[in-house]
Amino acid sequence: SSGQQSLFGIFFNLSMTRLVALVLLVPLAASLALSRSTVGMSTTGDPLLLRAARGEATERSPVWMMRQAGRHMQAYRDLVETYPTFRDRSETPEAALAISLQPFEAYGVDGVIMFSDILTPLPAMGVDFSISEGGAIEMKTVRSFEDLEALKARKTFDAKTACPFVGQVLTDLRKAVKSDATVLGFVGLPFTLATYLVEGKTGTKTKFAEVATMRRENPDLLHAILAMLSTNIAEYARYQIDAGAQVIQVFDSWAGHLDDAAFDEFALRYQKQVIAAIKAKHPEVPVIVYMAPDEHSDKGQRLAQLAASGADVVSVDHTVDLAEARKIIPDHVGIQGNLDPALLRDGPKEAIKAKTEEILRVANGKHHIMNLGHGIEATTPEDHAKFFVDTVQNFYHHHREEEKKTEE
Repeated sequence: SSGQQSLFGIFFNLSMTRLVALVLLVPLAASLALSRSTVGMSTTGDPLLLRAARGEATERSPVWMMRQAGRHMQAYRDLVETYPTFRDRSETPEAALAISLQPFEAYGVDGVIMFSDILTPLPAMGVDFSISEGGAIEMKTVRSFEDLEALKARKTFDAKTACPFVGQVLTDLRKAVKSDATVLGFVGLPFTLATYLVEGKTGTKTKFAEVATMRRENPDLLHAILAMLSTNIAEYARYQIDAGAQVIQVFDSWAGHLDDAAFDEFALRYQKQVIAAIKAKHPEVPVIVYMAPDEHSDKGQRLAQLAASGADVVSVDHTVDLAEARKIIPDHVGIQGNLDPALLRDGPKEAIKAKTEEILRVANGKHHIMNLGHGIEATTPEDHAKFFVDTVQNFYHHHREEEKKTEE
């Protein structure tokens, strides 16, 4: 009958309406659930460490280790027979690439730093050098204006032409790790590099006596050396970025022996110049600054100045508690660090885990990159390094589970 057809039509229309609503709502619900589960996850496809260095909210602290590619790994030591000198290993692209990838393949670190040295660009400035297997460094000194002018006359710095292996390694690293890790480049800052030019070697044993003499008796010469280095090192860093580096770490390892006035005049001034020059061309690339602990830089003494250098992240050494460091470093500047490398070397694993998680709780996932307070020791067991990386990468899971239990 017509009445029955009408009722059927009403029922059919209602059913179709519900079906359409269901079809629309299920994807919407799934989308909402996905958005809740991916809070802090990348919406750009950029790797974790890069996002953390930029100050973005991240799902956990990324982790890597200074000097992670090197002597503590058996795979590295096995290459010594084929590539007998440090410069062979660091300036032969296939060797440097393989070494750079070893910690990524063995530990799954979130950052892959190219295997190289802060001295690598010096030959492009006319200063050749040698590094023994024990780490002893030798080079011709620059102790007069005549020495400096001779360098400038002999060499026009061109990183791409003089260090093509650096660019090749960085480009190949980007291809190898894709978005699974962040590729880091690095440079030495002017004062630290100047100590090698003036001393002709690592100056720690003599407490940088020749540099101290030049600071007192011929500061204009030291400033001229620093100015030359500042220009060239900024270009070298920009070249690394052009080749594929996503983050640059800058090292002023030996500036920690300078007192306040000397630090501001001979170190901080040139730190700012290099970082500003990097940012002028690549404002989007994060810069991390690190200085080793020394008489005037341990226990957080230089953190305020480093935070004022223009760097996006300050790498904190292990002689200061991270909570104290966070009080000194402004909130807009990130923190990297700061497990004691001696603890990582000696263990036991329970102590490594306890201290690592203490640091992570203090950092609270805010603009933080987990690292050591200094380079990894050569005698560190590989299973300790792997355990450290795993502890960091697993922490946020346990942290969230504990929060959930607390809420329940």
